[in-house]
Amino acid sequence: MKFLDRIPKIWKRAYWLICLWYFINFAISAIIEWQLVNPAYYVLWNAFFLYEALCLFIILIFLWSHWLSSFRPVIQIAGHVIGIISFFFLMGTLSYYFNDYMDGLVYFEHWKEYMLELLSWEALRFHDQYIITVGIYYVIRYFQGIQRQEKEKSLLAIKNKEMQISLLKSQINPHFLFNTLNSISTLVNTSKEQARKVITNLSDIFRYALDAHSEEMVKLSDEIVFIENYLKIQQVRFGDRLRFEKDIDITCLNIEIPPMILQPLIENSVKYGIGPKEDGGTISLLVRRSGKVIMFEVRDDGLGSKAKKVMDGSSSGIGMANTDLRLKSYFGPQSGLRVVATENGYSVRFFVEEKMVVTKEEKLEAKSI
Repeated sequence: MKFLDRIPKIWKRAYWLICLWYFINFAISAIIEWQLVNPAYYVLWNAFFLYEALCLFIILIFLWSHWLSSFRPVIQIAGHVIGIISFFFLMGTLSYYFNDYMDGLVYFEHWKEYMLELLSWEALRFHDQYIITVGIYYVIRYFQGIQRQEKEKSLLAIKNKEMQISLLKSQINPHFLFNTLNSISTLVNTSKEQARKVITNLSDIFRYALDAHSEEMVKLSDEIVFIENYLKIQQVRFGDRLRFEKDIDITCLNIEIPPMILQPLIENSVKYGIGPKEDGGTISLLVRRSGKVIMFEVRDDGLGSKAKKVMDGSSSGIGMANTDLRLKSYFGPQSGLRVVATENGYSVRFFVEEKMVVTKEEKLEAKSI
């Protein structure tokens, strides 16, 4: 029974459908012969016994075809030629046994004459039975191969996506930590109080960065705390020239987003919008829900299109590009960054469909189903 359980359902269904098809054929031909040619009941029994033998041979043909499939096409063709000949002799001999042998025609000459008659009139029937069974086998194998290729492609695509996301995260994290250390390097000696605050904020940033590196998604509320710690360090450097405002829809606080996805956008505003501007400016973070779509926007009133350097998210030029790729990898091409630069500052937006944002509670519910 365990052996039967390991057989794929498609092969079981194919076998039963073939047997059903030949049952109909044998039943019709036997009934016609019984009614019009020979009214004896043994005609029906002979047809039933031949049908049973055929069902057994179908299994053997499947196994034979499966064994041959591991060889080159030429060997497979030669093997099936041998199979057709063997099948003809076996089924023909059984037909002879149930028809002539049981009637007393028991000698070799009788068998030979019967087989020659089959070869002249009914050989095609036996050949068809073998060829149809083999054909069904190869059709199933063909479609199974296509399904297997599609499955392998899907798994490969998932692995490539995971590798790409991991690579993008590994590029962002060291860069961010380096820039954060560089930002506070000149502030350590300013005052002990500020140094303590910076160290506290920096330790929180380190902890979040390390945790985020192993997490696929984080809560928006945690990401905001991380952004605030980052900006507190920057405010120690820029003082009152750097201001931060947030306008967050409270229904969005528990949604999950890729970790450190907002940080490059904030960093762009600091470095290229507010930092070079003499009187500084304000960075605003907005999160809004509109129907099934959640909008994220980071904007500032800095130099905007008047900035000397194009917004790229980092000194190495990978921040914005990586953020755009990460968003598309997680949520699809429609969630890519939309950047608008005017004389009044920068605005960077991206949109996420609500159905694509899954909370941890929803994940646990899904796993429990």
